Amino acid sequence: MKTRRLGQTDLELTVIGLGTWAIGGPWEYGWGPQEDRDSLEAIEEAMECGINWIDTAPVYGCGHSEEMVGRALRSIRPRPFVATKCGLLWNERREKISCLKADSIAAECEASLKRLGVEVIDLYQMHWPQPAEQVEEGWEAMVRLVEQGKVRYIGVCNCDVPLLERLAKIAPPASLQPPYSMLRRDIEKEILPYCGKKQIGVVAYSPLQKGLLTGKFTVEYLRTLPPDDHRIVSDPNFRPPLFDRNLDKIERLKRVAAQAGLTVGQLAIAWVLRRPEITSAIVGARRRGQIRDWVPAADAELPEPLLEEIEKILHA
Repeated sequence: MKTRRLGQTDLELTVIGLGTWAIGGPWEYGWGPQEDRDSLEAIEEAMECGINWIDTAPVYGCGHSEEMVGRALRSIRPRPFVATKCGLLWNERREKISCLKADSIAAECEASLKRLGVEVIDLYQMHWPQPAEQVEEGWEAMVRLVEQGKVRYIGVCNCDVPLLERLAKIAPPASLQPPYSMLRRDIEKEILPYCGKKQIGVVAYSPLQKGLLTGKFTVEYLRTLPPDDHRIVSDPNFRPPLFDRNLDKIERLKRVAAQAGLTVGQLAIAWVLRRPEITSAIVGARRRGQIRDWVPAADAELPEPLLEEIEKILHA
């Protein structure tokens, strides 16, 4: 699989990375029940497909996603790059708690190293810049982790340009992880141009918009999601009237994808990768057979007439 260098680091990441949000299982923002065997097989398949990096976070399943990645890493050679995060803890109800205090960041890193079973984390990311008054303290703590050799590079998630500039006064972020898809394009105006100018690597999450752009969603399929799936609990994209408008666009995109010899999911990922600022698209998988479906997107080239047709659909 093709690779792109992450910003100014020496990490050559495949243009598709494996996302492990869903394999964490139930928590406040979970995706419903998940079998560990399925999770391990999904990770194994991603490596078989040539993907060389995994993105996870402690809060995904309250430590369980990192544990699954750690179990899988025991038998994978060469070891893929591992990116994880900090700044989100959880309570006894498995609800997230934001904390960027220095001592908390240090403790989180130690816990992640243990769960992952690695000596160093390749990319350590501030999950959310909250609480706002603790951002600098948290970033300084992450810089110290690099100096201590526990982390190779540090990045941020879900940040805007003013915040990136604040952090750069302490140490330049190696990367940014924002949401980006055909249905969520707000980073195109300021964030992507800024990252391109400053050589900040961008690893985009939810290129399939939490599964919507796989093309499998219908009103009937939506009813099959477990009641604790966060998408139906709190995401407006999965509720009328937005859900119905999304389905209409996706049906039209399917026809465009067919013209290119792609599925609509492959088209969605290739569309994200069309931007030169994007290093990699993070694609989730919960069981064997899923990630293999998206691999052809890594080599897909979208001609200008096709991109223009996509723009008309997205702006309709």
